[in-house]
Amino acid sequence: MPRDTLQTDLPTLRTPTAEDGAAVWDLIRNCEPLDRNSLYCNLLQCDHFADTCVVAEKDGETLGWISGYIPPQEPDTLFIWQVAVSENARGMGLAGKMLQDLLDREVCADVSRLKTTITRSNDASWALFRRFADRQDAVLKREPHFKRDDHFEGRHDTEYMVTIGPFGALAAAAA
Repeated sequence: MPRDTLQTDLPTLRTPTAEDGAAVWDLIRNCEPLDRNSLYCNLLQCDHFADTCVVAEKDGETLGWISGYIPPQEPDTLFIWQVAVSENARGMGLAGKMLQDLLDREVCADVSRLKTTITRSNDASWALFRRFADRQDAVLKREPHFKRDDHFEGRHDTEYMVTIGPFGALAAAAA
């Protein structure tokens, strides 16, 4: 397929609006094994946290979603809460493109690191964030954060806090 044809087939990335809440909720519901939040939670993310969230859509269909926020105590950090990509849009690097779209926004001008939590068994997320760390020329560190028995009463696997950054650190260390 010619390169320009492929480019026009890519979904549009944009800041969500409150009207996207239900479509985001539906997307997440169809992306097992993602944790399902309430529809109201996704509505609030689309409304209150829109500047640090992204929707990917094509022909009116929501194909991708990333929710995130900048923690008040860490203004140099973008925390990624959830990444969802429709089965119809997998294999095109959409999640990585959405992450980069977020980092390129004015609201992230002071962001030099990214954090997220991932369970040990979530191979797709580990692959996504390792590739992201490589593209950002940054170290990826991980440590148990929300522990199965301490935080989830044995009902959820341990979530590892993944920290990527500072961006460009590997090149700076080599210089």
